[in-house]
Amino acid sequence: SSKMQMYNRVPGGAVSSRQPAGRPCPSWRTPAHLLRSHAHLARAVAQQPAAAAPVTQEKLDAQVAVVLGTQWGDEGKGKLVDILAGQYEVVARAQGGANAGHTIYDAQGNKYALHLVPSGILNPDAVCVIGNGVVVHLPGMFSEIKALEARGVQVQGRLLISDRAHLLFDLHKEIDGLREAELAGTGKQIGTTKRGIGPAYSSKAIRNGIRVGDLQFMDTFADKLRKLAMDGRKRFGEDFHYDVEAEIKTYADLAEQLKPYITDTVEYLNVAHETGKRILIEGANATMLDLDFGTYPFVTSSNPSIGGIASGLGLAPNKYEALVGVVKAYTTRVGAGPYPTEVFGPAADNLREIGREYGTTTGRPRRVGWMDIPALRYVCRINGLTHINLTKLDVLSDQPNIKIGTQYRSKAGAAINSMPANLEVLEEVQVDYETVPGWMCDISHVRTWEDLPQQAKDYVQRIEDLTGIYCRWIGVGPGRDAIVIKPQKGRC
Repeated sequence: SSKMQMYNRVPGGAVSSRQPAGRPCPSWRTPAHLLRSHAHLARAVAQQPAAAAPVTQEKLDAQVAVVLGTQWGDEGKGKLVDILAGQYEVVARAQGGANAGHTIYDAQGNKYALHLVPSGILNPDAVCVIGNGVVVHLPGMFSEIKALEARGVQVQGRLLISDRAHLLFDLHKEIDGLREAELAGTGKQIGTTKRGIGPAYSSKAIRNGIRVGDLQFMDTFADKLRKLAMDGRKRFGEDFHYDVEAEIKTYADLAEQLKPYITDTVEYLNVAHETGKRILIEGANATMLDLDFGTYPFVTSSNPSIGGIASGLGLAPNKYEALVGVVKAYTTRVGAGPYPTEVFGPAADNLREIGREYGTTTGRPRRVGWMDIPALRYVCRINGLTHINLTKLDVLSDQPNIKIGTQYRSKAGAAINSMPANLEVLEEVQVDYETVPGWMCDISHVRTWEDLPQQAKDYVQRIEDLTGIYCRWIGVGPGRDAIVIKPQKGRC
């Protein structure tokens, strides 16, 4: 069963103090029986120290490192990028748009929610690049920049935007909502963020899109935008509500504001690499949402896998020396689509609340489930991962037993050794689970591998064994410093 096993309850709703035999928490950690309710644990997980010390770690030995999502997004990629950004001079985004929500914290524990600006922006010494594969909604981007600058983060002079990047307009958002409305009640709704991402990439694919560089020529820009609006009006008729002339005026002002940011980022990144600069690439979304490799059509509209990094930046794949997959210690997804290890009912509600699993971009509650090893192996193979960053391990701290999905089977019981492309097959797979003991204590203050409970170490090691990929970074809380470094691959 995919139902999660929860604590035994005592009168009044308190959590039973029963600990697994022979597995006591070290005395300085908060034992599970002091966390009197799931709401209490949720607050404990979310609480940040007044001032978090910078994370100190061995330098990642890679001139170019790529950080990718491995599940259905929301794995916590921004935090690792923020931490590694201190080691890199350039931080770049290659694909997606404002549908990507990355929540990060500065050294003082202040929270930032980013959507278009790369997570490296909090490192004052890093130059941030929005590559040609990103679709850019300029009003949203400038709103994000304004919010950052209001909090003392310098952006201008540190953010470069590709002249080849495509623009996302309000008409794309309007079309996105209208397409979802057409699918309502059919069971075929994608569950998009309605941020216009899909329609913007559609414009790019059918070659009537408008690029950042086109803002240098406002006369032809206006004609192109009017033609785009005409296509939308022909398709949706009176339901299409969009003032193209007002948008043209808005973009005339934005074009002036944008001038200091526009760059030939293909040239910039390749020269940076040739001159020895260290480059960190921040993936958005995740491989199980990839347009080609994900659970199509319940996917995003770009390629968040390694191929999209190459095409979205113009930096050749033979330059990538480290490929880090960010893996949540359990799984989540937003929107519709197959989800083999999904958990339902009160168990799901509790895990969602403890993990604060609500979308950064939309606020929608996320679906939750157990670790899915068949999907993770598939992603590791596609991307050629060299390292794993396992995140949100602390969220599992009150689970007496934790399940790991290890094998897909057909309805007839036959082993399925690849990721099914057909959704009907994937929706009907049976999952074999392996159950491992939990640690039942608060690990949010742990900062070294040696101080993790043995059961937590065993869980991390099991994922490493099942994937064959070194789990180097382990997230134990949302703060910048809440990370543990596993000293080496294999048991240690």
